[in-house]
Amino acid sequence: MSSVAKTQSERASAADNGRGQLTSDQIEDVQGRTDPRELAINKVGICDIRHPVSIAQRVGGHQSTVATFGMFVNLPHHFKGTHMSRFVQILNAHEHQITVESFKAMLGEMTERLEADNGHIEMAFPYFVDKYAPVTREKGVMDYNVRFIGDQRGSRTDLYVEVKVPVTTLCPCSKDISDYGAHNQRSLITIRVRADSFFWLEELVDIAESEGSCELYGILKRVDEKAVTERAYENPKFVEDVVRDIAKRLNDDDRFRYYVVESENFESIHNHSAYAMIEYDKDAPTG
Repeated sequence: MSSVAKTQSERASAADNGRGQLTSDQIEDVQGRTDPRELAINKVGICDIRHPVSIAQRVGGHQSTVATFGMFVNLPHHFKGTHMSRFVQILNAHEHQITVESFKAMLGEMTERLEADNGHIEMAFPYFVDKYAPVTREKGVMDYNVRFIGDQRGSRTDLYVEVKVPVTTLCPCSKDISDYGAHNQRSLITIRVRADSFFWLEELVDIAESEGSCELYGILKRVDEKAVTERAYENPKFVEDVVRDIAKRLNDDDRFRYYVVESENFESIHNHSAYAMIEYDKDAPTG
């Protein structure tokens, strides 16, 4: 190699090394540029990111599961973009046990680090509960879809917990008008409550399962199947009955100041589902 070519190579190498050693302060923050369109964005962030979490169980200990997160903040009109990496950094810092309180702390940290007024986090995960057949006591496992939802608007923070619980419902009309049998179906109950006080996830599951015609099980032997079939037959419920009975239970519990109860019956004799919903805020102004 000639001395000229060698000198050029050394200069290029030195320049590369210099670029590699630049600090964050020396690299322009493109997201922080002023945006000339002057249009604020309501929600910007990341979604569909999966992360391991640990959830406390009523029976003791913790359950490891995988949650799917969505993390968003508002973006003022003068900023070009938000800092996406900070969402992941915040999530990594809270990878251990998730509680309502730690979820609230994560929401506050996110809005502060992203310099936002409003923030929104959703965390959806499967939650598993050991369940025993009603007669044989055979142990099975039921999974329930759970969501934690956090909203921060200025100084106000609201946290919600949602569970989806499958049950059996049996039609009162079908039972009343038929000479034998009655149509029944699987139904999906959704309960969302504002988490103002501590409660176990399993408590919401218990409420939902107890207000269907019969609950579901992971495993049933013949004597168990006979028991649950007869229980459903003796406890017929319309979709309207289900949401009203659950709403009454939540009305009687002062821990739940706001709730939404939904039930969808996947009808076995119709080409459609039956649906009912009740939403109630105990602290809303009246009159």
